[in-house]
Amino acid sequence: MTVEEQAPEAVQVAARDGSAQDELPFVDVHTLPGGAHAAVEAVLMVADAPIGADRIAAALNLTQDETDDILHELADEYAGHLGSRPRGFELRRTVDGWRIYSSAAHADPVGRFVLDGQSAKLSQAALETLAVIAYRQPVSRGQMSAVRGVSVDGVVRTLLTRGLIAEIGQDPSSGAVLFGTTGYFLERMDFSSLDELPPLAPHLPDLDMLDGLDGLDN
Repeated sequence: MTVEEQAPEAVQVAARDGSAQDELPFVDVHTLPGGAHAAVEAVLMVADAPIGADRIAAALNLTQDETDDILHELADEYAGHLGSRPRGFELRRTVDGWRIYSSAAHADPVGRFVLDGQSAKLSQAALETLAVIAYRQPVSRGQMSAVRGVSVDGVVRTLLTRGLIAEIGQDPSSGAVLFGTTGYFLERMDFSSLDELPPLAPHLPDLDMLDGLDGLDN
């Protein structure tokens, strides 16, 4: 069975024509529940890196000014400046764009949660995804999903939280975020370098077999 046959049907379609995003029907976000504000929130929730207001505006067919106003209003709302209760998260603007982060005021409980998670065992799905990253890094979410045949969003977040993997760049052709293992991964494996990994790589598909799947990362 080929890698493409293992991938979900939606993955196969996107890999064949690379035009899934172009074929999405136009939706006026103002007519959706919560309007444009909720649409911007939804986009921010799935962004795994800071995203520019211009990109949000283009994706949602909003004007730049409207998008800027919404982002600043959401940031004020989350901070409790508009009469709402302060949230456990905040919307920050960085040099690279906007992103939702956990609130700095709640760093202690978040830190305890993360440390507690370090002692929990990884699931089989997380271990399999970690193996794909370790042997085929740098690798994108779309490529990981193609190897495993399922979405890897949840386990990637887990591995990032554990500090076992990190974002190490972007694919120059697709713009997809690329992931690799960290020094902490080597420490936990008691390796001094990736050269000490067992000879499992020949059993994994080459990345050139997975070209065209990075569009699924976005």
